[in-house]
Amino acid sequence: MASVPTTAGSVTGVHYATLLETADAIKSRKISPVELTKAMLDRVARLEPSLHSYATVTSELALSQAFRAEAEIAAGHYRGPLHGIPVAVKDIYNTADIATTAGMAIFAGHKPNFDATVVKRLADAGSVLLGKLQLTEGAFAKHHPAVEAPKNPWNADYYAGASSSGSGVATAAGLTFGSLGSDTGGSIRYPASANGVTGLKPTWGRVSRYGVFPLAPSMDHVGPLTRSAADAGAMLGVIAGRDANDPTTLIAPVPDYLANLGKGVRGLRIGIDPAYNEMGVDADIVQALRETRRVLQGIGATIQEVKMPDYEAVTAGWGVLAGVEAAIGHHTTYPSRASEYGPPVSGSISGLIDYGRTVSAVDLMKVNHDRLIFTGELTALLSDVDLLLIPTQPLADFTIKQEAELFTKPAELSAFLRFATPFDMSGNPTLTMPNGFTAKGLPLSFQFVCRHLDEGLLVRAGDAYQQATDWHRRHPRL
Repeated sequence: MASVPTTAGSVTGVHYATLLETADAIKSRKISPVELTKAMLDRVARLEPSLHSYATVTSELALSQAFRAEAEIAAGHYRGPLHGIPVAVKDIYNTADIATTAGMAIFAGHKPNFDATVVKRLADAGSVLLGKLQLTEGAFAKHHPAVEAPKNPWNADYYAGASSSGSGVATAAGLTFGSLGSDTGGSIRYPASANGVTGLKPTWGRVSRYGVFPLAPSMDHVGPLTRSAADAGAMLGVIAGRDANDPTTLIAPVPDYLANLGKGVRGLRIGIDPAYNEMGVDADIVQALRETRRVLQGIGATIQEVKMPDYEAVTAGWGVLAGVEAAIGHHTTYPSRASEYGPPVSGSISGLIDYGRTVSAVDLMKVNHDRLIFTGELTALLSDVDLLLIPTQPLADFTIKQEAELFTKPAELSAFLRFATPFDMSGNPTLTMPNGFTAKGLPLSFQFVCRHLDEGLLVRAGDAYQQATDWHRRHPRL
């Protein structure tokens, strides 16, 4: 594990260290949580005018939490790896007396009177909340016209990644040591991919959604974006678990997701479907994925060719289900306050709601039946292998202009989504990690998919890959 650069207890160049490296330095009192928080707030103030990743910066709260963490650690009351660590959360998570807008102009003045469960759990772990991160309107695809969209720190002309764009940008730019995003149709994975960071989408129900603004609740997943697989495991260990306020959370106990670090991948069976992975996929992504396969084989994994279940029906059905559930979630403000939403075009939350309100019961039930079939077939496949190795998206060097055009081309949009939405429909956990760069200097990525509640295996395998490579150690020059 790399060391965190420090000078006589002060903070120098620590912003790109991993969360766990920084935690070690805090625990050993080589770094002061207060000085670290001040340095991070200074960096946010310097870079935010060009990156736009934060919706709200909570400087006063952050410093208060940092002083408390420092006093507790000095007194010998160390709470764990998030104690004193500056983090940030997507602006769909309720924060008491702090603006929570869900990227919507309609909620510009909204200040909840309670914290979301995950926000409370982060605070209970001793973390320091730097602020709330920007997102698309209602956590769907497009930003509200009044919102300045986050900019990809590698190149501002390129895609920053769907609704958790602020989380991906802030984590990649060294403006937080970890963040929370959400994934309903790829919005942890796409920002992780676009910004060159690690994103963990847990099993549906593994993390509470209490106090989280919904998009499509039966597919909404809460999870971390970090700079390493181990960091993601550390954050998941804090936020996961049963919550009485969210009856959909799973009862299964929360394991130590870091317990198997160092065990590697020797003996693990990793499934690859060459046709699924490569058909219609850009050459840079294919080549990086083949190299990832070579690395995994080199450190002991067994590669097994498999055939993916038919994913076309659930990919097509995702929009039907998302539209219906979004219409339910917005029923108190749409269409009664439709003028305060962004324009109802393809890719906008209002366009999705309008579509959802037209879906017939028969069409909705067909989608649910297709969802059950795909989930069952995927479960059977994952009884034969431990992990699936797949791309995150089919297009490399994906520009903002291409993203806008994609929503006008249904067939191409469906092809783009085929590596993401099926696993929101099935609820399986995934881990997205960087695995190279294009000739233009944009990050490439892949994802592991595994069985429900097997996030520990994702963290173990992801860490093994990252110990054998250094792609997660590459950072934008800012």
